[in-house]
Amino acid sequence: MSRWRPPAEASSPLITAAGLERLQAELDELWNVRRPEVVAALSAAAAEGDRSENAEYIYRKKQLAEIDRRVRYLSKRIPALRPAHALPTDASAVYFGAWFSVEDEDGSTHDYRIVGADETDAARGWISIDAPFARAALKRRVDDEFEVQTPQGLRRCVITRVEYSEPAHAR
Repeated sequence: MSRWRPPAEASSPLITAAGLERLQAELDELWNVRRPEVVAALSAAAAEGDRSENAEYIYRKKQLAEIDRRVRYLSKRIPALRPAHALPTDASAVYFGAWFSVEDEDGSTHDYRIVGADETDAARGWISIDAPFARAALKRRVDDEFEVQTPQGLRRCVITRVEYSEPAHAR
């Protein structure tokens, strides 16, 4: 008997044009390069004989399953995505695709970009439009204050910069 879990809330279908290109390139790489390599290695490992004690065979089967899982996900996800090509009419406010900076109560500054759920990258400060922090920052302008509940408690921030072209320090 399996445990029932309530379905996860669907993530936003928005994605940047560059993010969509990256996902399509990943799908192409997996399907046309990585998968054929793994299939060839798997068949070579299978030809070695006893498969029950063949570590190479077992490893390649797992690797193939991971590739197939990702290919299946990308094949379903890419057609459902909606790339955001146009800039918002009000470029002085934070919307999807914006690079923005915030200053915390303690005076520390952090840079973020609002992207689609499939593009998030904490190291680069790219946060999902579905994230509570991004939702709290949406439609705010420079010098606007906002609050967001985080696991560490209530966080108060002030928007200090909003841009829609990639800042020089982010490249």
